[in-house]
Amino acid sequence: MLTNHQIRDTFGDIDIYLFDQLLKGTYANCHTILDAGCGTGRNLIYFLKNGHQVYGVDQNPEAIARIQELAGQLCGFGIKNNFQVSPIENLPFEEAKFDLVISSAVLHFAQNLEHFEAMLAEMWRVLKPEGYFFCRLASDIGIESAVRFIGNGRYMLPDGSERFLVNQEMLLRITKKLGGELHEPIKTTNVQNMRSMTTWCVKKQAFKQNPDSL
Repeated sequence: MLTNHQIRDTFGDIDIYLFDQLLKGTYANCHTILDAGCGTGRNLIYFLKNGHQVYGVDQNPEAIARIQELAGQLCGFGIKNNFQVSPIENLPFEEAKFDLVISSAVLHFAQNLEHFEAMLAEMWRVLKPEGYFFCRLASDIGIESAVRFIGNGRYMLPDGSERFLVNQEMLLRITKKLGGELHEPIKTTNVQNMRSMTTWCVKKQAFKQNPDSL
């Protein structure tokens, strides 16, 4: 049996719902990975240690410097150029490059609907047909009466934070328009009625779709 130290050494501080997909073997054939909004790389330890081609972008230069150093220690410093300072709505990668795109706690920082759609369209553009999109983001699911709309798709949450929020109907509509299919039901964690975090797991269909209009 693995000790807590061994589990942490293997997986780091990985998002528990991404960990769930790894346990299920969902991403067993995913070789090229992008974490869009990677921060310091909490979701990339496992992939870096297991021979995947790992890339990441973030708008925080300090975070990118830290993941470059970590990736260099684990894989050799030739990998550092895989991690770049970049906005998600303008990714520096060619179309259909990645088997898996991770977006963990990023999209709810969208400034408005247009910004949300631009980020999502870019992540979808660089995802290969039959690739996987893993997303966790804030929603109003289960706390609809507790959030207050403040404009531009953004809401004030009971915990005092401001977020761009989605709901289940919106996610189902976007999944269809993108040309994707849910490979897991939409799941939401309600944190003591203060905020809700939704896990949205999508597989891109083999035929090409135009995500310009969501």
